[in-house]
Amino acid sequence: MSTYKELFKAARKFLEENGIADAHVDAWYLLAHVFGIKRADFFIGGDNETSKDKELVYMELIKKRAMHTPLQYITGEQEFMGLVFEVDENVLIPRQDTEILVEEVLKVCKGKSVLDLCTGSGCIIISLAKLSELKKAVGIDISENALQVARRNAKKLSVDVRFLKSDLFENIEGKYDIIVSNPPYIKTGDLKSLMPEVKDYEPSLALDAGLDGLIYYRRIINDLPRYINTGGYVFFEIGYDQAEDVKNMLHEAGFSKIYIKKDYSGLDRVVWGLYGSCNDETVQMEE
Repeated sequence: MSTYKELFKAARKFLEENGIADAHVDAWYLLAHVFGIKRADFFIGGDNETSKDKELVYMELIKKRAMHTPLQYITGEQEFMGLVFEVDENVLIPRQDTEILVEEVLKVCKGKSVLDLCTGSGCIIISLAKLSELKKAVGIDISENALQVARRNAKKLSVDVRFLKSDLFENIEGKYDIIVSNPPYIKTGDLKSLMPEVKDYEPSLALDAGLDGLIYYRRIINDLPRYINTGGYVFFEIGYDQAEDVKNMLHEAGFSKIYIKKDYSGLDRVVWGLYGSCNDETVQMEE
């Protein structure tokens, strides 16, 4: 049997040899996942011998990571907005940039009805329901497998969110105060250039957005006036080069105030607008 330090060192080296960029970090996360230890335990008792059975499990998971299987699909979870969500190959892995979208919605959603299109793991609508007081919370997705993951997350996090299978607005009735979406927005031609962890493992249904990456924004925005209340808000996560296109589509659809929010890297990441405002002023926020 190996000690914890010996096992960790061997795992890190194996990941490095197989081109895993964050080999040190991933080797540690999997060690903590399998053995249930914290860093203090590792530094104090790193020279202790490990369990042979768990050592075998750990190295099997390291081999999966070496094949570029996303770490989150191996551990089955990802933290988002301070909450832990179940994830598997049926849903996109929640990302830090999407927290910016949630943070913007939280500023205006208290006491409002919220519809989340392309909900995936449910991380957006569940976070909103957990961190604010919503009048109504609904998440939709075209994938029943994704919805099963979302429902388990809602149950685990004790929030009242209704999940429906729907191709965007197909099975939606009534109007909402807020509509939020992180839809597919990768150009078909760009899919091959994505990291192996993304292109080979995350669901293509949640990534591919046609030749120009805008097909889902067009579909959603075209139908928005029928499903959003006057004075309501729409929020989109976008690709770094899509802000102007989405802003123009929203303006043509009757959204009079449109804001653009940048991510932590200074790239355009969120577009949101107010429906049926009293003037035609379009504002771009540089943050």
